[in-house]
Amino acid sequence: MNQPAPQIVVCGTDTDVGKTIVSAWLMQGLNAHYWKPVQSGLEDGGDRGRVQALLNLSADRIRPEAYAFQQSVSPHWAAEQDGISINPDDLVIPHVSAPLVVETAGGLMVPLTRHWLQIDQLQRWDLPVVLVARSGLGTLNHTLLSLEALNRRQLTVLGLILNGPAHADNPRTLEQFGGVPVLAHLPPLAPLSAESLAREWRRQDLSFKFQNLLGIQQP
Repeated sequence: MNQPAPQIVVCGTDTDVGKTIVSAWLMQGLNAHYWKPVQSGLEDGGDRGRVQALLNLSADRIRPEAYAFQQSVSPHWAAEQDGISINPDDLVIPHVSAPLVVETAGGLMVPLTRHWLQIDQLQRWDLPVVLVARSGLGTLNHTLLSLEALNRRQLTVLGLILNGPAHADNPRTLEQFGGVPVLAHLPPLAPLSAESLAREWRRQDLSFKFQNLLGIQQP
């Protein structure tokens, strides 16, 4: 019997922490589909457009947003400015035959409505989480608070992906206090391209790690 394709949610410890690039990295490495259910800010096609352009993907690998708003502000406020209210019942995980990478909007405690936080939606989905964190100064507090919030909701955290220049101590400290592994580290890439992301994925041998983590059978 074929097992269902794995689905993971990529969350961040903060805004602009690198969720979209890490989501693209995972999507490329896992040959997955991508879905960002709520998008605030549509410049350059939003994060969906950025992922598609970066990886030069066909449109069928990218699922359309459930909600997309003009302003680059918190989703609840962006929705209000567009005269719309987000209905959590509309945020249904799409059915695809391949692995699926779901990128959330902002951090865990970002409001989707005046009564519904991003982490409430995570709890409803009950999917394993990959948490993206900055590699450098300030990451300890933000990351450990995020892990504590996820643990309080009894959500499964597969581990951390650190984004940015390598740090001599933060990975060890985060694993020690956070109780989850650092799965990967995405360093600054110049140029940032599909090719450089693929090289870094191979260099860290992440296919083997994530196939085992997600129970993906190798062809």
